[in-house]
Order: sequence, then structure tokens, then C-alpha cells
Amino acid sequence: METGLYTLSQATLSPAPCLSIQETLMGKYGEDTKLIYELQDQGGELLALRYDLTVPFARYLAMNKITNMKRYHVAKVYRRDNPATTRGRYREFYQCDFDIAGQFDPMIPDAECLRIVHEILSDLQLGDFVIKVNDRRILNGIFAVCGVPESKFISACSTVDKLDKVAWEEVRSEMVGEKGLSPEAADRIGEYVQLHGGLDLIERLLQDPELSQNKLAKEGLGDMKLLFEYLTLFGITGKASGEKLRTTETQVLVATPHKHLLAARLKLISELWDAGIKAEMLYKKDPKLLKQLQYCEDTGIPLAAIVGEQELADGVVKLRDVTTREEVDIPREKLIDEIRRRLEP
Repeated sequence: METGLYTLSQATLSPAPCLSIQETLMGKYGEDTKLIYELQDQGGELLALRYDLTVPFARYLAMNKITNMKRYHVAKVYRRDNPATTRGRYREFYQCDFDIAGQFDPMIPDAECLRIVHEILSDLQLGDFVIKVNDRRILNGIFAVCGVPESKFISACSTVDKLDKVAWEEVRSEMVGEKGLSPEAADRIGEYVQLHGGLDLIERLLQDPELSQNKLAKEGLGDMKLLFEYLTLFGITGKASGEKLRTTETQVLVATPHKHLLAARLKLISELWDAGIKAEMLYKKDPKLLKQLQYCEDTGIPLAAIVGEQELADGVVKLRDVTTREEVDIPREKLIDEIRRRLEP
């Protein structure tokens, strides 16, 4: 197998063994450790079938004292799971790994690996696809600002990982009922982990007043922004699904950045309605600004009229272009005319 950027390293020609010593695998996968096939040979040695291709690769590097290596690996792995073929869950299946081991400047190897994934999926002509990326530092930072004890980070992470399979309500229930998180912490986590987007989301999270003060999250977001810059140079950050479709006729979302400003939103939205402007707001007393802006992104609302304590004091409204994220302060008495001007075809 060879792609445009990857060739097989001679050092990987020896296949990794299917069997490992149990102790080598245990504790490497959090709660998923229970899915490892445990075996015992005739001499009483405790063994296990390999769960993925990463741990055997790390062992290979350590045993051979290899510090730099680039390789791919396609092989079978095993899970002690309940098979569900309709959902693509099997006890024996193939995985394909692309690995670059060594000490490098941030995100350059990561961007190359994503370039490979994009190349393969494109050549397979599967239609539109989305590549999801993450950084554990961002999730740990979210847990920290939401009040999760560090001792429960791994456990909470295993639950959040289920979001691509079950609804948020089930994830929240497990966090509170089984993992011992407070309902308040779970709700705050939900406000973050249900967000989705690319570079636009990274920019918004970097402006989040709490997350931007967390060292881990700030580092992770900074590297993720750098990754997207490299991906842009590789030409693979365009949206696979094409242009986002508008799902509402709403022209303006009235938003507030702080608590206790419901009255300000109600007053402003009433002014917009009286002027014949299609406006709406979230039906919560104190919604997070990120949540409000994400709603604009998801539904295709072109403008957000943001009124906070400072805007009220200055007699202005901050008008945000959702697509460009440009914000300008507009005097309250000129807001209607400015909105109409921007909405003209």
C-alpha cells in the first residue's frame, strides 16, 4: 500500500504480534480496558489479544530504541464486545494506523496525517465526509473550568466519547448517576461539548472568558488553530457538505453576553419586531454567549445584535456579522437602519 505521501518503512516489515502480556495493555484505555480479550497460556502466563495498533507500536519503538519513525500499519484488532453488525461493531476487525514518532515542531506531522486521511477518503469516492479532530488538553480544560475533579477526568472523558452514539441526555445521566458529577458541572460540560465547528469554533473558544484562562485548554486551542492553518495550506479545510443551508428566515438574533440581561433582550427584540425585522432570541434567562452564537451558525442567521452592560451604558448595540465575525458598535437610534442596510439584496 502506498499513498501520495506515505511509503512503508523497512523497520515495520516485522508484523506486530497479536498477543501481548496483559500487564502491557491494562490501564492504557481507561474504561475500555474491560473490552480487552484476556487469555492464559498453558504455562499460566497472562496474555491478551491486541486492542489496537498503537500500544504494540510503542512497544516496538521502546524495544528497538527507535526515536524517529514514520509508518502505516493495517492489521486485525480484537474487542471483547457485543457484536452489532448493523452499527459496525465486531469482535475482530481491521484498523489502519498512520504514525509519526519523534520530537517535532507542533502540528506539522499531525497535518500530514490528516492530509493522508483526506487523500484516501477522496480517492475512495465515498461522497461527502467530515474528518473530526480533537485535543485532549481542550477537553481536560473544559472539565477543569466546569468544576470536575482531576481524578474524574478520564472517567468523564469516557462518557463524553459516547456522544457520537447516544443523545446528550443519556450522556448527562451517566455523568451524574454513574460518574458522580454534580448536575451543575454536567450542564456546563454540555454547553461546551455540544458545540461543533472548525476554525470559527476555535476562535470563539479562545475568546471564552473562562476557557481562555485555563493553561491546558489555551495550549490545546493554540495548537489546534495552528493545525488548521497548516491544513488550509494543504487545501483540505473546506466544508465537505458544501455551503451551510439556512433553516430559518430569522434575520437577527438578539443576544446578551452576561447574566441578568433578559429585560434588555426583551426590550431590544420588541423594537426590532415593531420595525418589521425578523428577530428571535433563545428562550433562556441567562444563555451563554457561545451557545447563542453557535445557534446563529447552525441555523444560518446572518446577524447578531449583542447588548451587554457596557453597550447599555454607552447607548449602543454591538452588531455582529455571523459569517465574517466582524463586530461594530452601532448607536441604538441608528440600529434599525443599519440592519436594513445590511440585509438589502
